[in-house]
Amino acid sequence: MVDEKNLEGTQGTGADEGAEKVQLGKKAESEESTAGETRSLRKEGEPDTPKGRTQAEKMFNDFISTIRDRQEDFSKAITDYTSSLQKPLADVVETDDELIIKTDLPGAKKEDINVTLSETAVEITAKFEEEYKEEEVDYIRRERNFGETVKIIELPVKVKVKAATAKFEDSVLTITLPKEEAEKINVDIK
Repeated sequence: MVDEKNLEGTQGTGADEGAEKVQLGKKAESEESTAGETRSLRKEGEPDTPKGRTQAEKMFNDFISTIRDRQEDFSKAITDYTSSLQKPLADVVETDDELIIKTDLPGAKKEDINVTLSETAVEITAKFEEEYKEEEVDYIRRERNFGETVKIIELPVKVKVKAATAKFEDSVLTITLPKEEAEKINVDIK
């Protein structure tokens, strides 16, 4: 025989419910063995909580859970958005005397690519033609570049801008930038 008054106080949320059901089973078993002795499922020293409070806690926990789920979706959307802004993808390789930048530009034509250099940065602009007009088709998923894309790469060292070379082969733009040698000056010691 289970005391209904004690059952009301055992309504919980989420993971607590399974533990409380197990406790109820143990309580029923212990009640049979103790011949009518009634014990509370609450921990000793824990105050009685009204039923309204447990319902409010459940609502609050459900609300927090929903926010956490939505936050993960929102974070993924932001990550997808920011990673798409970083296209085209590029590698920057440093050797002893030069920097080499390789950028994937699939679908771009050589005449639609522009490279602008300074001593500290490279700006790559590429135009991609659309295969279909948006009125003609409904895209289910669209990840490939279209329109104009710009990639600005900050350089870790100064380079010789006038000695730079670039080639576009197999949809890969390779820019070779010779490093500017640091000026060395002998200092007179007095």
